[in-house]
Amino acid sequence: IIRSTDQGITLKIVQNFAEHQPQAQKYVKAHFNYDPQRDRLIPCKDAGLPFKDGDILHIMSTEDPNWWQAKIVNEEGDGPTGLIPAQQLEEKRQAYVQPDYDYSKSSLFCGLKKRKKRTIKYTTRNHKDFDKCNITIYEEVTRMPPFQRKTLVLVGANHVGRRSMKERLIRDDPRRFGAVMPHTSRTPRQGEEHGKGYFFDTRENMEADIKAGKYLEFGEFNGNLYGTKLESIHYTVQQGKMCVLDVNPTSLKVLKNAEYMPYIVFLAAPSADVQRIMWEEGRRKGVAGKKGHGTVEMRSEKDFLRTVEESAQIERVYKQYFDLTLVNDDFEETYRELKKALSDLSAATQWVPVDWVY
Repeated sequence: IIRSTDQGITLKIVQNFAEHQPQAQKYVKAHFNYDPQRDRLIPCKDAGLPFKDGDILHIMSTEDPNWWQAKIVNEEGDGPTGLIPAQQLEEKRQAYVQPDYDYSKSSLFCGLKKRKKRTIKYTTRNHKDFDKCNITIYEEVTRMPPFQRKTLVLVGANHVGRRSMKERLIRDDPRRFGAVMPHTSRTPRQGEEHGKGYFFDTRENMEADIKAGKYLEFGEFNGNLYGTKLESIHYTVQQGKMCVLDVNPTSLKVLKNAEYMPYIVFLAAPSADVQRIMWEEGRRKGVAGKKGHGTVEMRSEKDFLRTVEESAQIERVYKQYFDLTLVNDDFEETYRELKKALSDLSAATQWVPVDWVY
């Protein structure tokens, strides 16, 4: 029924909208390889986004609990877009099946040939050097302008050349690179001074500081304690130098934070055959590994293979901490690659963990 009226009708238009706050940009660094064509769970394989370990991904949507929308970030800008497994889904998958060692991912780095999976029985004297790290799927990162890291951390298996690399860096550029001075509880020998080569301390003081968590690493040799104190790292950095550390991989959990801002380089072992050639060449030149009194340390085929397996174990457990992996199959070439990577830090933007900034 329509009735006429002499009164006017006023229409009030109310803007109906939900106020949306702009979403913060989220970027992650992938710590595994992904091929959607081999994923039986993805709803549409052609919609999946393949990526490699180390790729930077811009997360565009996390509404689906199992599948995120993302695009690859490369030097030219944004790359392809597609679906990737969500953090929770991939964590469940990788936690359910944790292989002893995936030769398909790391065999080329460590000189291993592809073969069926087998259990590696780790045989070094210090089993505590290897522990079970938390599964890292995606690491949230942010882009930073060029800057120099506070520390350079070298990790790798025994006999892979970490100490030689550290000493070469410091010797070639002592104004830029520096090392920490270790502490020891042993009595100074004739001619030794406190603060020149070692900081000498009592065993009681060192044990108390170790218990208080003031040491990055420590150990005992011939009844005396030796260790690297955390405050020594700060002292080197305060001198305007990049502190070069040669550490066990377990120390990465302590060092990878905004306090130390490390650039972590994994020196991977080459094949046993390449190690043998390098060792024989070093022995001829008189620079092969030496034990006490200048005697050359002899190495067998079993020793070379043990280094390969130790290197593979470090890579499998601690890979998510590495900024760079270099296979040390030629010391001079590896040294040049390392120097170039360090120079690039002051010229290119860097992706760093988001908690270093916020």
